[in-house]
Amino acid sequence: MERGKRRNVKIYTLPTCAYCNLAKRLFAKHGVMYEEIDVMGDTVVHEEIRRKTGQLGVPVIEIEEEVFVGFDEKAIEKALGLG
Repeated sequence: MERGKRRNVKIYTLPTCAYCNLAKRLFAKHGVMYEEIDVMGDTVVHEEIRRKTGQLGVPVIEIEEEVFVGFDEKAIEKALGLG
């Protein structure tokens, strides 16, 4: 993927989530643009995550149509075409 190329990438986060921060650092390192959605206290977003994943853990990362729960660096890099 060319650096900074726009893809449909979203990350659902909490401010205190260490794995969310790792994912955001990975995106920054590779110039990946993304939309961050803070789930703190947002029941609508909680229901959206539950519907998509069956659980409420963060980070939830969407890359195009692929959804990742948690931070799996190798799988995320592969989905982004980075490795």
